[in-house]
Amino acid sequence: MIFKRYEWRLVLRVMIMFITLTATSLLVVKDLYIFLVITIPLTVYEVIDLIRFQKKAQDEVSQFVESIHYRDFSRHFDVRKAPNELKPLRKGFNEINTTFKLISRERETQYHYLQKILELVDTGILSYELDNGETGWINEAFKKLIGVPYLKTIHSLQKREEALYEEIIKLKTGDVRIITLTRNQQLVKILVTASMLRSEDKIYKLVAFQNVSEALDETESKAWQKLLNVMTHEIMNSVAPISSLADTLKNRLKSPEIANSLASSQLEDLELGIDTIKRRSEGLLKFTESYRNLNKITKLDLTKILVRNLFETLNSLMRPSLEKKNIELEIILRDPALAIEADLNLIEQVMINLLVNAIEAVKDRECPRITLSAEIQNNNKTLVKVSDNGSGMPPELLDKIFIPFFSTRKSGSGIGLSLCKQIMLLHKGTIQVQSSNGVGSAFILQFSTAGT
Repeated sequence: MIFKRYEWRLVLRVMIMFITLTATSLLVVKDLYIFLVITIPLTVYEVIDLIRFQKKAQDEVSQFVESIHYRDFSRHFDVRKAPNELKPLRKGFNEINTTFKLISRERETQYHYLQKILELVDTGILSYELDNGETGWINEAFKKLIGVPYLKTIHSLQKREEALYEEIIKLKTGDVRIITLTRNQQLVKILVTASMLRSEDKIYKLVAFQNVSEALDETESKAWQKLLNVMTHEIMNSVAPISSLADTLKNRLKSPEIANSLASSQLEDLELGIDTIKRRSEGLLKFTESYRNLNKITKLDLTKILVRNLFETLNSLMRPSLEKKNIELEIILRDPALAIEADLNLIEQVMINLLVNAIEAVKDRECPRITLSAEIQNNNKTLVKVSDNGSGMPPELLDKIFIPFFSTRKSGSGIGLSLCKQIMLLHKGTIQVQSSNGVGSAFILQFSTAGT
């Protein structure tokens, strides 16, 4: 449709030239050479006009191809000033350019839309060319998660995080791995997946990084709860009869027939042995009952708590123990109006537990000091921190201290931090530890800010 008039003009020129050539041939055959002075110049003119006509069309097509090659879809071909035979051609070019411009605009919009999505998601995204390692895309989530502001090539990561670099290089399409990294003296578990894509004869490796520490903590906590339910049930069922039997045996020893038949020393030994069995049985029952507390907390009585009031209560409660051991308690709170949504009784229990642990950690220091602080992060989360200048912990213990039954103290039961972790999970929050051996430790509680 676009070239219809153009084709008819071309056919008309060819027909006129054919007629002129036929007339010239007839004049030559009939020896009418005198008329050739008219037909020959006319034929030459028609040939030149045809060549010029084709040249104009060719120039127009060349300009259009050039605009397409350089993606210059804004170029406009003036239809009004064009020769009549080229007007349909220019009109067609303008329509094609408009279509290309619309497609280009849609693709650019989709690209920016995808770019915004990738910047908003919590999953870190990294893509790099497989041949030379040049990075193609890095989103903000990756930069924050890995702590790398810029990467020109994937090989630049080797100097910063050699273990992570090796895992990424070895990762194949479809593989899923969990990598543990240390960030701000905290252990972070990252789920890493990879896939391949081809673009413009280049192969790219696309790697996704997702922080799964909280999800794994919750799963691990539920697994421990199930295990503790079974263990405490079986232990109490087995130990309770032993304690009851010890009472029965002790009563039997007091009966006249047994008391008179045994020597006084023998009777004392039996009573001492039975008392020992009863005492250890009752101790084991109490110990088991304490672990059952891990699974009793199911509902929260949420209220708005001013962090200032929480710190003042803890200061009053712990002051006698702190003064007795000459421990300095420092409170840092820049915003007196800072508040959290929490169960007051449970959070006080968590804080007291952490303070008791901190007191134990600093007891041998020359200038023992414990600090309570709170602040709001950029992600609208409130951080409450209990830090000390104690002996700290080695890195290999940081991932174990929240496990039930595990304790770094000989007299510890291993229940305190496990209970703290479960309480924080019920609050949809987290508890993390930062520690350096010989420098000190800091336990960080993360809450959603009250009223958000």
